[in-house]
Amino acid sequence: METLKPKSSINERSKKFAKTFQKVIGLRTATKFAANNGICLLATQARCKEDGFTGQNQKKNEDNDRARNRAVVEALIARLFAGVTAIKAAYAELQVAQNPYNNEAIQAADQAIVDELRAISELKRAFLKKQLDLSPQVTLILAEIQEQQSIMKTYEITIKKLEADVDHKELDIASLKNQLQECLAFNKSLEKKLNSSGALSMFENIRFSALNPTHFVQFLHHTIRSIRSFVKLMTREMESAHWDLETAIKFIHPDAVFAKPSHKILAFESFVCIAMFEGFNYPNFVIPSEPFENNQPHRHSPMLYFEKFKKLNSLNPKQCITQNPNSSFAKFLKFKYLQLVHAKMECSLFRNLNQRKLVNAGGFPDSAFFVAFAEMAKRVWALHSLAYSFDEEVTVFQVKKNTRFSEVYMECVAEDSVFLSGEASAADEVDLRVGFTVVPGFKIGQTVIQSQVYLSPVGSTASC
Repeated sequence: METLKPKSSINERSKKFAKTFQKVIGLRTATKFAANNGICLLATQARCKEDGFTGQNQKKNEDNDRARNRAVVEALIARLFAGVTAIKAAYAELQVAQNPYNNEAIQAADQAIVDELRAISELKRAFLKKQLDLSPQVTLILAEIQEQQSIMKTYEITIKKLEADVDHKELDIASLKNQLQECLAFNKSLEKKLNSSGALSMFENIRFSALNPTHFVQFLHHTIRSIRSFVKLMTREMESAHWDLETAIKFIHPDAVFAKPSHKILAFESFVCIAMFEGFNYPNFVIPSEPFENNQPHRHSPMLYFEKFKKLNSLNPKQCITQNPNSSFAKFLKFKYLQLVHAKMECSLFRNLNQRKLVNAGGFPDSAFFVAFAEMAKRVWALHSLAYSFDEEVTVFQVKKNTRFSEVYMECVAEDSVFLSGEASAADEVDLRVGFTVVPGFKIGQTVIQSQVYLSPVGSTASC
């Protein structure tokens, strides 16, 4: 017969069993979780390592693709630029082929342009459809070669065009040189006619009753041309003798101001005119060897002066001297030469005084210098005879320096002066006055023939 145990003992045993089971269950669960967690960790680490290698490869592939795409784009751009350069070269060929016209060259250049445009169009189509199939390295090299060839072709065309332009310009220059030579020859012939000792056609058949001041003005211009011709010859001789022309100009007109260097010759023209027209207002030109009473006005009738003028105008100076060595003109010629051409000047220009000695002896030197001087002197003497043919009082006048310009009594001899052309600043308000008289003025009775003056700004002291 079993002994019944109390309920408290059963409850204690149950609690103890439950604790033991709970410990076993907890240990197994912990072990399982630990095992499972370890496997997950290893698997995760393995997967991470595998994903890391895959990401690096993917990044590398992306970099390679990006680099390839960049290389393809660069090659495409290089090919496009090469195509544009080829089109430019073909267009240049097309232009050159049009003049002179070359049908074959025009067709070839046109076809080259069309082919290149078609190739560029194909590249555009392939690029838009992402079907570019080209090797970047090969394409770059070929594009560089094509571009250099096109550039060389353009250079060759440009060189040929420039050579053609040079040939054309040379032909133009040769033609202009021929025209210049013809003009110079024509001008020389005109100058020879104007400076010749023969009579002017307008005075060959002139009658005394038809004489008027206009004839004097016309012959005055004829005389001034001869003076300027002599002045040019004289300055050339001075330059050949290494004269300091600037010093000579300052000696003639110390304070003269010139707008242009070419105007400086006017100072020498003024010097010659002063010497040649000195005494013009006296009937016999104030020749020292002539008695003073012969210089009284109206000693001879106007008709005699007119006949003297016509006779002298029809002869050359040498004929005048040869026919009448003791004539008033011969004395005038000798006096004016010795007055104008100083002994030191003649010695400097010609290294001797042979001309001076011959002139003093009544001879006529054959040098170009003296022939030009004699022609000038003859015209001045003839102008004097013409002036006294009017039976009016003859007056010669110079304009004083710094005198205000007057159109009644003066004419500006240098119309191309910057002082007059407005090239000087308007703000300067240049006050132009007479710098010096180049050609004197004349008054025959009540008729005034303007003097020719050179204008300069007031207060200027330096020559331009």
